[in-house]
This record gives sequence, C-alpha cells and structure tokens, in this order.
Amino acid sequence: MSSNPDQPLSDYLVLSRGQWDADKSPEEIQQAIDDFYVWHDRLVAEGRMKSGQRLAAPARLVSRKGVTDGPFTEAKEIIGGYWFFVARSLEEAAALAAQNPCMACGLEFEVRPVEDERCSAFRDSCETPARH
Repeated sequence: MSSNPDQPLSDYLVLSRGQWDADKSPEEIQQAIDDFYVWHDRLVAEGRMKSGQRLAAPARLVSRKGVTDGPFTEAKEIIGGYWFFVARSLEEAAALAAQNPCMACGLEFEVRPVEDERCSAFRDSCETPARH
C-alpha cells in the first residue's frame, strides 16, 4: 500500500455490499464480524477510518414519481452499511478495504472518493448524463 506521503489525505466512502455466504455457519459469520470490529477499532484509533453505521432494511425511494417502498436492488447488491477511510489515494483506500475480514464470508466493498467541490451542471460528475 505505497502512496506518495506528500499527497494530502482525503476521505473515501466505503459501501458494504452483498449478503453472507449461504454455506457459512453462524459461528463462522460471527467470527468474521468479531474480527471486523477489532480491525475497525484499530483503524479508527490510527486515524485511518471514520466510523459509519449499519443500515436497516426498510427504505423509501423518493422521486418526482412519488414514494416507493424498498429495498431497490438485487439481493447481491444490497448495501448493508458504510464508513469512511482516510487515505492518500483510491488505491490505498481499496487496499484497506481488501483487508476487511468480512470478505471471507461473502461481503464486498465499494470504495469511492468523496468530492470536495460543490456540484455544477457545467462540470462532468457521476450525475452528468452522457452527451450525444
């Protein structure tokens, strides 16, 4: 996990995705959870992670079409929680995510840089539609 020490620290959102492997016993899953909290607490103490939260299952999608009950994604894409890494690059943050003990039981982690700038319709962003 080599990063340029001159590069400033930034926040990276981590989304916990998926479900536990069906073939894992409750004891195996609990061990991964216990290991996660040891790993989590160490990284928080080192200033490399900011705590997030688990997410409850009930959800609502609010759009101009109205309010729809959720969840809204396939089971394999369910977002179960979030937190933040403090890192010098996306690669460094992804390397931290790769150490998460819960991966051994089926969970995956999406890591995204947090944009510091306000949104603008005149700059490309993740919300900008493709121009034809």
